[in-house]
Amino acid sequence: MTPVDAEAIAAWHYPEPYAFYDWTADADDLAELLDPVPRPGAHRDAVEDSVGELIGFFSFRRREPGTIEIGLGLRPVHTGCGLGLAFVEAGLDEARTRLAPRGFMLAVAAFNRRAITVYERAGFHEVRRYRHHTNGGDWEFVEMRRPA
Repeated sequence: MTPVDAEAIAAWHYPEPYAFYDWTADADDLAELLDPVPRPGAHRDAVEDSVGELIGFFSFRRREPGTIEIGLGLRPVHTGCGLGLAFVEAGLDEARTRLAPRGFMLAVAAFNRRAITVYERAGFHEVRRYRHHTNGGDWEFVEMRRPA
């Protein structure tokens, strides 16, 4: 992910209730996105379509031994169009190739049933729910995992 990609991603705005995922909703998340040096053990990738248009991103971070935490996002115009499962599977394939994990984990806002359904179709299952302070409030999140 280049700094230009990060700036473009930071400008994405999702419709409600998904505006929760706007980068401007959390100053710490925005600063991490715009920092040209990823955190130790982290990888960030911009995803382009066949004509070079930025359509999404992935982040991969090593957590406990053998487990990769993934973060991802599709450009707002591409959400809700049936692209989610193929997008997630492509990211998992990339992580398998580059990082050789034994498993994956992710966290998703509990209200985001649309994303949870995609993750379940990709083989993830819920392991716990927890509250997290972000975006100006306390939100319930779902931690999901799957084997690599």
